[in-house]
Amino acid sequence: MHDLIIIGGGPAGLSAGIYARRYGINFLVIGQIKGGTVNEAHIVDNYLGFKSISGPDLAKKFYEHFNAKTKNEQVVKLTKKGFKSPIFEVVTDKGRYQAKSLILGLGMKMRKLEIKNEDKFLNKGISYCAPDVTSLKKKTVAVVGGGDSALTLALKVAEYAQKVYLIHRRDEFRGAPSLVKKAEKKENIEILYCAQVAEAKGKKSLEKIILNNGNEVKLNELFIEVGGVPNVHLCGELKIEMDNNFIAVNKEQATNVPGVFAAGDITNNPLKQIITACAEGAVAATGVYKYLRNRKN
Repeated sequence: MHDLIIIGGGPAGLSAGIYARRYGINFLVIGQIKGGTVNEAHIVDNYLGFKSISGPDLAKKFYEHFNAKTKNEQVVKLTKKGFKSPIFEVVTDKGRYQAKSLILGLGMKMRKLEIKNEDKFLNKGISYCAPDVTSLKKKTVAVVGGGDSALTLALKVAEYAQKVYLIHRRDEFRGAPSLVKKAEKKENIEILYCAQVAEAKGKKSLEKIILNNGNEVKLNELFIEVGGVPNVHLCGELKIEMDNNFIAVNKEQATNVPGVFAAGDITNNPLKQIITACAEGAVAATGVYKYLRNRKN
């Protein structure tokens, strides 16, 4: 029996683990990806202490700082027994674990465009995260999206690719104005406003895309950066309250279910950033500490 099980090995989960250790809480972290989706970030330049660092490198530093073992297992079910002093059971693909409290840091999965042949060309020209950008020399690529991630990626690949199409469905970006200005000034970036990808075409690999206006764009790679969907599929059986498909939490990151806390991208807090995920993990662990002190065994 653990005092706490943290589900998720990203910034929120690892930060919660560091604080749980400080509080002397007997805890376990279960997460399949060390560092979580930070590994999918191309360049991180807004995390305090690092002017510029790749996502995988930052994830590695997080895990090294955490410095404790995690269970590399997939959680398939969450159940609860009791109400005032509940016991939670976490069922994974390899075993069962019990705890007096939970912190859910499950993050998000990347959203698809839902276009024709998207799955066919996955990893054959279509990707949801950038490869080694040096492999893009003399290639034509497209980036789809309107936020910071899309803008940052377009600027990064433009350093190596011959031509970059930045495709956005609206007439203005929602990303940082400073990034928009940089993209507009970059000679080999062509911004296609009010445009959407309708279809991907090619033989063995991606060769071109068809836009909603019928225009064809010949290219070698298509990177999709249109946000993500919160991984809240495990919340149903615990009857956790949702807010627009995100977990509703209070200022202590507590849910409506006593003993269950949530942190990171799956919560209804508006800002989805690495630094806020870390902060939410710390707040959640502090909330757990207070909860366990007041809990009736």
